[in-house]
Amino acid sequence: MNLFEDEPAPRPAVDPEAPLAQRMRPRTLDEFVGQEPLIAPGRPLRDAIEHDRLRSIILWGPPGTGKTTLARVIANVTHAHFVAFSAVLSGIKEIRDVMAEAEQARRRSGRRTILFIDEIHRFNKAQQDAFLPRVESGDIVLIGATTENPSFEVNSALLSRSKVYVLQPLTREAVVTILRRAATDTERGLGAQGIQYTDDGLAAIGTYANGDARIALNVLEMAAASADGRAIDAAFVADLVQRRALLYDKTGEEHYNLISALHKSMRNSDPDASVYWLARMLEAGEDPLYVARRLVRFASEDIGNADPQALTIAVAARDAVHFIGMPEGNTALAQAAIYLATAPKSNAVYRAYGDAAEAAGQELAEPVPLHLRNAPTGLMKQLDYGKGYRYAHDEAAGVADMECLPPAHKDRRFYQPTDRGFERTIRERIEAWKSRKR
Repeated sequence: MNLFEDEPAPRPAVDPEAPLAQRMRPRTLDEFVGQEPLIAPGRPLRDAIEHDRLRSIILWGPPGTGKTTLARVIANVTHAHFVAFSAVLSGIKEIRDVMAEAEQARRRSGRRTILFIDEIHRFNKAQQDAFLPRVESGDIVLIGATTENPSFEVNSALLSRSKVYVLQPLTREAVVTILRRAATDTERGLGAQGIQYTDDGLAAIGTYANGDARIALNVLEMAAASADGRAIDAAFVADLVQRRALLYDKTGEEHYNLISALHKSMRNSDPDASVYWLARMLEAGEDPLYVARRLVRFASEDIGNADPQALTIAVAARDAVHFIGMPEGNTALAQAAIYLATAPKSNAVYRAYGDAAEAAGQELAEPVPLHLRNAPTGLMKQLDYGKGYRYAHDEAAGVADMECLPPAHKDRRFYQPTDRGFERTIRERIEAWKSRKR
């Protein structure tokens, strides 16, 4: 089959056996619901599509937000050849063959080829390099769709030659609009089946879908198949779907967004936000021991000695989760998160280690002063190992007037405790010791 015939293929008839989500895909920009900041009349992306001036773009957004649909709408509007591939199902060799044909087609008729790659992040950086020559020459316009952050998953050279458009999760109102259209459409939707539905039923599906139109339409189709004359109301939907689908990918962008939200909420001493983000992660299936590790890290990084008990609480929560498992362990993690959120905060330990590590790694590595060295042999004693060492327990205040840093760092302070929590006491102790030494 020649992918580059002179005339576009006619629009195929609706397949009644196809899933509802497939049948209800918008065919024009006017049918597209949601993403108004990108495709509302007068917006640059819409103008580029309607005037067939589209350049290479990356569509980045969660599942079900319209990335593939928008690409197919572009295929219906544009006068260019349109070829779609999935990075999951297609190899780079097939795409190279298409790009070679695209070059020939442009030379023959001057007609461009739009190459749509769904899940472009599935290709590694080296494979993505294959697109560059054809993108630079103008033989192809690349549309890449990805659920992953393009900054990390798309070749930087390719990214610099593409415009990134971010698609947001659909609002519940937008999802309900899509559902209502599907329920009443007699050509492609469920309108011919006489489905009865209520506003609260559609709203319940919209809430469950969590911004994903594909999930919403799948639930509506499932509800219609099992309604058996019942109206699709909120109670019916609640029976049908026992648990709302939480948007979460334990290895993707949302994973890092949620752990960041938890960490920053605890840092800002907000127990309500902290327990909410914790619940979002755990209810979506996050590894509870991963969360526990992050709490242990937080206890030292953001609390430190302002409340030394924080580290004990965090480690105890880790042990509790390991001992009793889930879901019972969720309250131990919640207890720890709330304790950490409400504890006095200090990053003095974190900064002290960072400064010390920088000094150790970048500055002159001086030898350990002789008075701090052990002298287990006679030769070492002859070389003055341990000479001048003063045993702190023999001193009246328990602190000897003895420098423990190498000469280049004499009197340097890496740890500078705050006046919050227990660190106030630590600071007063340190100042008292220094005063005695002086």
